[in-house]
Amino acid sequence: MSTEASDGSLMIDCNDLDTMVGFWSSLLDLEIAATYPSYVFLKRVCEGGRGLAFQRVPEPRRDKNRIHLDLSEVEPQVFIAHAIDLGATRVEDHELSGFHWTVLADPEGNLFCVNKAH
Repeated sequence: MSTEASDGSLMIDCNDLDTMVGFWSSLLDLEIAATYPSYVFLKRVCEGGRGLAFQRVPEPRRDKNRIHLDLSEVEPQVFIAHAIDLGATRVEDHELSGFHWTVLADPEGNLFCVNKAH
């Protein structure tokens, strides 16, 4: 059994591959690394970090996603406004012991969070 697994991509199922790739590549300023029928891989989010990939699936998202991106930004409100301009929806804001984050939904309803980078 291998214990040398490498950090690949976070694969996101979607119905509209073009919309999702357009949204996430614009939001995170990522270029397409590879495309295959029904799959698109974006370049890594940061040096040595995980990549994002999208897989076209026929069924719609049914429930709250069990895994989500948690993005840290120096200017979170500017980033949130940009995400909304690209098609995201603000879901809710949270604060816990001075830690504040905003939950957003991408164009297909997948949730992701934005907080202030420390």
